[in-house]
Amino acid sequence: MSYIEILQSYNLTGLQWLAIACTVFLLGLSKSGIKGIGIIIVIILAFVFGEKASTGVLLPMLVFADVFAVIYYKKHVQWYYVKKLLPSMVVGVLVGVWVGNDISELVFKRIMAVIIIGSVLIMFYTERRQASNFPKNKLFSSSMGFLAGFSTMIGNLAGPISNIYFLATRLPKNEFIGTIAWLFFIVNVFKLPFHVFVWHTITVDTLALNSVLILPVIGGFFIGAYLVKLVSNLNYRRFILIVTAIGGIMMLFR
Repeated sequence: MSYIEILQSYNLTGLQWLAIACTVFLLGLSKSGIKGIGIIIVIILAFVFGEKASTGVLLPMLVFADVFAVIYYKKHVQWYYVKKLLPSMVVGVLVGVWVGNDISELVFKRIMAVIIIGSVLIMFYTERRQASNFPKNKLFSSSMGFLAGFSTMIGNLAGPISNIYFLATRLPKNEFIGTIAWLFFIVNVFKLPFHVFVWHTITVDTLALNSVLILPVIGGFFIGAYLVKLVSNLNYRRFILIVTAIGGIMMLFR
């Protein structure tokens, strides 16, 4: 099958192509440091491709965007926190591989919806608190790492959970972004073989689709990196939280 035939086999409408292009543009924004939009990316792709299949479509683009993030913020990574969270995240990923491989598409969708809605509630809570008075002991970091690893494997949904932990560290903005960038670059690369050989959600066909979506990711990243320097995200994040909550409820009941 030729490259064009592979793309045509998806039978995507013009509106769906536009939605996907906008989604990967948001992915670039998200990886540049504009937080709070990751769940919307997951929701849109899940509606277009299906819940489980969408995780394989998204992951290579996440890794691609991660490369830009770790290069751009390479001077700001705090390796102490990466090493602290990584072991429990790996365990969470492995549990997510096992759980996601043995359940139906309907149950997979329900789990994603519950994670999304739970994440939104957590994000609302952290937004209202503003001050980060969360525990910083080993149990807390291990629990957050496991939940982040499980969520990122099930639906690339670890952002809100990891944000809770890093809010507790009170890292400056650039260190916050750079440390998360390296952490998820490592974890996302670790996830790739499971999507290829266990779940079979990454194939030649999905990679062909990814290849035509590279430019919006790049554009989103550099525009986002510029905006991070200029704007406050408070009202923007509140809007995203509301839209995301609606999307999670729609996914739960559709």
